[in-house]
Amino acid sequence: MTVHRFIRICFLAGAFADLCQPRFALSQTATSRTGEQAIVADRDGQHDFDFNLGTWRTHIRRLQHPFEGSNTWVELNGSVLVRSLWEGRAQLEEIEAHGPTGHFEGLTLFLYNPQSHQWSQRFANSNEGVLGQPAIGEFKNGRGEFFDQEMFNGRAILVRAVWSDIRPNSHRFEQAFSSDGGRTWETNFIATLTREVATSAQWQSFMDPGTDDQHNFDFNFGIWKTHVSRLQRPLTNSNVWLEYAGISRVDRVWRGRANLLELEVKGNNGCIEGLGLRLYNPKSRQWSLNWANSSDGVMTRPMIGEFKDGRGDFYDQELFNGKAILVRNGFSQITSKSSRFEQAFSEDGGRTWESNWVMTFSHARLPLTQISSCP
Repeated sequence: MTVHRFIRICFLAGAFADLCQPRFALSQTATSRTGEQAIVADRDGQHDFDFNLGTWRTHIRRLQHPFEGSNTWVELNGSVLVRSLWEGRAQLEEIEAHGPTGHFEGLTLFLYNPQSHQWSQRFANSNEGVLGQPAIGEFKNGRGEFFDQEMFNGRAILVRAVWSDIRPNSHRFEQAFSSDGGRTWETNFIATLTREVATSAQWQSFMDPGTDDQHNFDFNFGIWKTHVSRLQRPLTNSNVWLEYAGISRVDRVWRGRANLLELEVKGNNGCIEGLGLRLYNPKSRQWSLNWANSSDGVMTRPMIGEFKDGRGDFYDQELFNGKAILVRNGFSQITSKSSRFEQAFSEDGGRTWESNWVMTFSHARLPLTQISSCP
């Protein structure tokens, strides 16, 4: 979880008040009309995906060979479970389906950006454990359209995702590709979803640990009292640390081969609310740590690494103050009731490291109503 670099702290008062990004504020644009200033509020779409929450039966049709003139479709049936995050400003969708071609298991992470008033959706398949490119868009007149550019068979194409036919107990999702800049589109994935009442067995099928042996993060599952120390000015020889305290919760996904961290801590310098999605890649036998912060709803680049001898180390290269540096995330001091997370930066290719974020977890037995610590 690459926390410090991307979290925007919401300062509570004083000289830093102009840096505070209200969590539910509507952005406004001033327009001039015959010398008068009129305020026009941008549409707030933070609850546009509320229709998607719950448990669903899904029927999937997948075009087997896109862009080949094929009309051979593969059919799958399964279940979808969608949970709410950040009070509706984010969602995690888990998908399991079966068909003649085998078993399909994936997830979609939805994040709302309060600045652009748009949503992003990213998909990951359990066979690879890699979070894909974000498709970004919004809803208009009850229809959501999301776009991105990806590589397909070595060529850059446009991808369009559409949510439509939205009713209280059903909706439709389609994916289409375009190789001509959006002039024409070929649909290759259609899912029709019908709401069902979740049974304990269905919920257990998503949460059960199963028999897989890739469970490096099992120590972190549960609800934790969390203390954060953040270095205020990294790489400046500063020794001023800011302190935060609160709660974090970690739930299993893909029977432990992925997991979701929800973090809420606060201190004298504000409130931090974010989530981390950790995904296991069975091909490389490594984990990726993906982080998003509620103030901008943007997913960061993944940290990649693995666990050895009871310690997890994860790395990537980032820009900090315009300079390329190495970043390291580490999990250590792991017991059944506690653990430690630490982030550090290096300007010299990893020869020396400066820690700038330390987070300690201690076991907490608290009701769900006490999880939130942010206002």
